[in-house]
Amino acid sequence: MNEYKIKVRDSAKVEKIQKESYQRPVLQTREELTEFLIQNMAYPYRSKKGTIFFRRIKPQDEDVGIFEKLINDDALDILGLETEEDCRLLRERIKAEVNRRKGHKAIKYWSADERPREMLMKYGAENLSPAKLLAIILRTGDGADGVSAEELAKKLLSRFGSFKALDTASIPELSTIRGIGMAKAVQIKAALEIGKRFLREETEQKRRIRTAEDVFNFYAPYLRNLKEEVFKIMLLDGMNKFMKDITISKGSLTASIVHPREVIKEVVKESAAAVIFVHNHPSGEPKPSEEDIEITSRLIQTCNLVGIRVLDHIIIGGNSYTSFVDEGLMKEG
Repeated sequence: MNEYKIKVRDSAKVEKIQKESYQRPVLQTREELTEFLIQNMAYPYRSKKGTIFFRRIKPQDEDVGIFEKLINDDALDILGLETEEDCRLLRERIKAEVNRRKGHKAIKYWSADERPREMLMKYGAENLSPAKLLAIILRTGDGADGVSAEELAKKLLSRFGSFKALDTASIPELSTIRGIGMAKAVQIKAALEIGKRFLREETEQKRRIRTAEDVFNFYAPYLRNLKEEVFKIMLLDGMNKFMKDITISKGSLTASIVHPREVIKEVVKESAAAVIFVHNHPSGEPKPSEEDIEITSRLIQTCNLVGIRVLDHIIIGGNSYTSFVDEGLMKEG
């Protein structure tokens, strides 16, 4: 009885194996194995311990066993995979063919007149589209999905809408785009920061702060897109030349808590002769609130007690600003 049960179970197994064997391709040459890897989007790697393994894009559960049976030690010998360089060369070949079949080509396969870097050198950065400029920053696309750097840049701009929105987005938010990992997100943030610092350098090089617009140009790249209120002090010397920028508080979307003693402590420590208060309105509306007017009056009163001149209070909202001096609001409480 036991023998009969075993035979029945074995017979079922044999039938299943025969069925799988019938469906399973016979791969005997390097080209056949390479084609199989391309179809399965399987990329070879070599571990630090010297083991060759494959990373697959979206493998189907039912074919995992078949893949492992086909890509065995004999297959590795036929493919000639021993070193990481062997793996890299085969990966590049697989990626290129996957991209070609998907209708996408990596930028290095584009004609010179279509490549963003070559276009920048030939026509100048000012003549490149936002997507091409961003593609240069990204450097590479998403090889797994066969997406070029420019196509990836277009996905980013389509999702976020503008460089302004990219600047506001956090690194985790940028990384929600398939193909954008931490490294690419950091590259984007670094490039945007360079642009903001360029604008600030222009004001710093002028040194002397003469107008409310000078203050706005100095702070706008950093404050206009923030989602919370930030209160800052611009410290100036006796000739109204820029000395230092200090953040006093960060608040909610509706209010910043500013303590006069904290303001005085920082100003005295830096031996500043004059100050300009600056904060943002995340709403985009720079009109002063009653709270803004009240805290400004208290700060002016406190600064007057220690002989520090308060030159202005600038509120930044989006691409515009309000100057307390221009509005006649510089009054001591």
